[in-house]
Amino acid sequence: MAKNMIIGQSGGPTVAINASLSGAIQQAMKSPEIGEIYGALNGLEGLLKENIIDLRASMRSAGDFQRLEATPSMALGSCRFKLPNYPHEAYDKLREIFRRYEIGYFFYIGGNDSMDTVLKLSNYFKECGDDVKCMGIPKTVDNDLPVTDHTPGFGSAAKYIATSLIEVAHDSAVYDLPAVTIVEIMGRNAGWLTAAACLARNGAGGAPHMILLPESAFDPDAFVSKVKELQAKTKSVIIAVSEGIKFADGSYVASSGTSATDAFGHAMLAGVGGYLKSLLQDQVGCKARAVELSVLQRSASHCSSGTDIREAVTIGARAVELAAAGETGAMVVFRRICENPYLVSCDKAGIGDVANLEKTVPASWITPGGWDVTEQMDRYLRPLIQGNPPRFEKDGLPDYFALDKTIVKR
Repeated sequence: MAKNMIIGQSGGPTVAINASLSGAIQQAMKSPEIGEIYGALNGLEGLLKENIIDLRASMRSAGDFQRLEATPSMALGSCRFKLPNYPHEAYDKLREIFRRYEIGYFFYIGGNDSMDTVLKLSNYFKECGDDVKCMGIPKTVDNDLPVTDHTPGFGSAAKYIATSLIEVAHDSAVYDLPAVTIVEIMGRNAGWLTAAACLARNGAGGAPHMILLPESAFDPDAFVSKVKELQAKTKSVIIAVSEGIKFADGSYVASSGTSATDAFGHAMLAGVGGYLKSLLQDQVGCKARAVELSVLQRSASHCSSGTDIREAVTIGARAVELAAAGETGAMVVFRRICENPYLVSCDKAGIGDVANLEKTVPASWITPGGWDVTEQMDRYLRPLIQGNPPRFEKDGLPDYFALDKTIVKR
């Protein structure tokens, strides 16, 4: 007898997360093991409030799926809800909802903290003896989930960052004046996104001239000396810096003396570009400006990667396929088979090998001194940004897809 499924999205948005949702829905529609296809609005937080919609009602044509895949952010909405450890009343509430809606399959699209939710619910339902298959579908622009070669959403963000650095370099090169431009890029403890700036080196004086990652300790004095060295070679110096760079004692440069944290207990980061700008103005005396790419890194669908969107659809469909075949307590992962030509397989990993863990940039991919990345990083990144997916416009502007968010009750 077919059982129903429910799927949710959690954490920070990406350009590709709706493509994974599309792939999951399409595969579910083809699976005789799956009956109703429900969506949880605003992730687990919305699920606990029974903000549940019927996804079949929205997806009526191939064109609907194509437009959903081209739509950035999260069609189902997100949350920053951390599921407490068991025992907690939330578990009994979820179990009651799952029974009432006859849920046999739970899918959660998200990053590190979302995989923690999959791990906890998978263990809980196993202990209860309930036949609920729980699967994680990865997404994060930070690319910091372990086991998988890369995560959906990262390739498009990397493409946007490289494109932006090229444009910034061209803009900065028009004046015959010494200047430093600092581009602040997302990435708390993993420097993958900032490292993607290396892809911009297709002209305009070899920018960026410096790439600062969280994996290397930041020394203000050495930084100032390096900038002076670069200025002797080029008037317009471009620096790509991760928001998560740290001093030698492990404290965040961008913490700015605050102890504020988010819902998951992570330090609130902002202002590393401004810090470096002030440092250079004080110590070097040159013109300096800071550019923060901010949310544009994860929402710029006009600069999305064809490879990224295509793989996001595939990994969403694969999660449903595995769950329908009996898999549970796992996350779908990419394994790179070949770099040239680029080829990956879609496999699975135990959720315990992923949840609450981070994948950082290997030390061997960072140059001595921590000022740049090696050619291996370029070879790793380049296949992930290739191609342009279909895009939809109306009156010269993007035409995005929206789900029917009518709440269903059982």
